[in-house]
Amino acid sequence: MKVGFWDAPEGAEQPVSVFPIGEESLNASKGSLTAAGALAKLATLDSVELAERCPNAVALLSKIAQAIAGQKADAPTQLFRLANLNELESKLIADVLGEGEVGGVVALPDGSLAQIQESVLAGIWRVRLETDAASEYLELGAIPEIVKRAAADLTSADFEIGPVPEGAMNVLPVLAEIRERALAWRPGIRSQIINFTLLPMSPVDMSFLQDTIRNGPIQLVSRGYGTCRVLSTGIRNVWSVQFFNAMDTIILDTLEVGGVPTVALAADEDFEDSAERLQEIIEAYFK
Repeated sequence: MKVGFWDAPEGAEQPVSVFPIGEESLNASKGSLTAAGALAKLATLDSVELAERCPNAVALLSKIAQAIAGQKADAPTQLFRLANLNELESKLIADVLGEGEVGGVVALPDGSLAQIQESVLAGIWRVRLETDAASEYLELGAIPEIVKRAAADLTSADFEIGPVPEGAMNVLPVLAEIRERALAWRPGIRSQIINFTLLPMSPVDMSFLQDTIRNGPIQLVSRGYGTCRVLSTGIRNVWSVQFFNAMDTIILDTLEVGGVPTVALAADEDFEDSAERLQEIIEAYFK
C-alpha cells in the first residue's frame, strides 16, 4: 500500500509519536487505564480517610459531576483549575479520572506543547501547558478549546499550488478539490472526506501533496475501536485521518475537510454517561 499523507521519518516504526500527560508514548501498542482499572485502584484506598484528607478533590469531583450533566457537544467548554489541590488530592483526581481513549499534543507558537488527555469518563479532559507546571486544568467539552483555537489560528486559510513535478498523476485535481472545499467549509456543514486508499496516487503525488499542505500544530490519537491518528495540516479545516490495524498498518488513509474530526470528539451521550458514572463513584467511595 502506498505511503499515507503523513509518513514516518526513516527508521521510525510509528507514523506518529506524541507524548501526552505523564510523558507516556501514544504508540498504538500502548494501552490506557480503563474505567474498571481506575476504580480497582481507587478501591484499594481508605475511602473515609481520603474524604477527610481530600476535601478539595471531593468538592471538585462533585462540581464536575454536576457541570457535565448539563454539558452539550456544541456548547462552550467548562474549565476547572487544579492549583488548590495538595499532592494527595492531585493523585486522587488522577486515579479517579484515569486515561481514556483520546490524547495528543498541540504545538504552540512559542515552541512549547500543550498536552491533552481524555479521562476514562468521556468528555472530561486534562490539559497541561508545557511552559508552566501550574498551568494544568480539567476541561469539559467535546474537545479542549486549545485544539479548536490552534486549528483556526495556527493554520493558513488558503494555499498556492506550485508547478507540478515530473511523474505526478492525479495530485493537481486533488489539491484543487481540497482548496475549494476548505475555503467553502463553514461550521454546520458536513465534513467531506477524500480517501487516498482508493485514489490512484503515486509517491510523487503524495510527496507534492505533503509539501503543499504541510503538517499542522495538532496531533491526536484515538483508541476507541482500533487506532486512529488525527493530524491537522497547515491548511485550515483540512485534517489527515488515518486508521490502523493491530499490526500498525494503515487500513484507511484520508483527508477530512471540516471541523475537528468526530473520531476525536465527545458526544452528548458521552456527557450523560460520564455524569452518571462519576456520581456513582462519588457515592461509592466518598460518602
